Amino acid sequence: MPEGDTVWRLAQRLHEALAGRPLTRCDLRVPKLATVDLTGREVLAVVPRGKHLLTRFEGGLTLHSHLRMDGAWQVYGPAERWRGGPAHQIRAILGTAEHTAVGYRLPVLDLLPTAEEGRVVGHLGPDLLGPDWDAAEALRRLLDAPRRPLGEALLDQRNLAGIGNVFKSELCFLLRASPWLPVGELPAPERAPALAKKLLEANKRRPARTTTPSARPDRRLWVYGRAGRPCLRCGTPVRSADQDPAAEERVTYWCPRCQPGTGN
Repeated sequence: MPEGDTVWRLAQRLHEALAGRPLTRCDLRVPKLATVDLTGREVLAVVPRGKHLLTRFEGGLTLHSHLRMDGAWQVYGPAERWRGGPAHQIRAILGTAEHTAVGYRLPVLDLLPTAEEGRVVGHLGPDLLGPDWDAAEALRRLLDAPRRPLGEALLDQRNLAGIGNVFKSELCFLLRASPWLPVGELPAPERAPALAKKLLEANKRRPARTTTPSARPDRRLWVYGRAGRPCLRCGTPVRSADQDPAAEERVTYWCPRCQPGTGN
């Protein structure tokens, strides 16, 4: 699932390709939007909100999309071949004279009044890469359920928006805390939102996500994806387990020595 840094970069790419130009083509291939035609409307902005994308049009309309696990937006030039997937996976086409943005496998696609964007993103906590970032509010929300496991609390977009499974695992490692530690028992809990902000800001313009000092492709992340391999800090084999057994994408990676007390 794309995380806040990836969605931020995607929003920038879509904004640069579409904003300030009228649509010359609009094709929304989901039943509830099949008759909608935004052709002729100017794209005002493409804005990220946590893991959500808001494409705003003149006339007060917003196209809301969310990628979840497998969705993608691709931007193509006039003569460029579309390579994002077969045609039956296309859910949205937004074209201008210069570029065409194609949305593949989008599980969420809604059109709503811009003034009512709160209906789809109003539940989110402070956005780690947004203008509304508020570290104190994020900390308050994290600590509002002090018995909740740290990993689950970090993933909950109602606490702070933008963290996915990679940053969740990496943050717990850098905090030297078990992903199963009750968030209320975290030493210096104010470090959690501060470090989350630092990591996402550092990665929002990077093509390859990095949380370690190394530039080597196999050493860019401390623990994520390294199950059974030596911890980059102490050499202990990294372990993995489902943080939430009902959600495969929430597998957690941790070092049992650097992050003691997991109970797993």
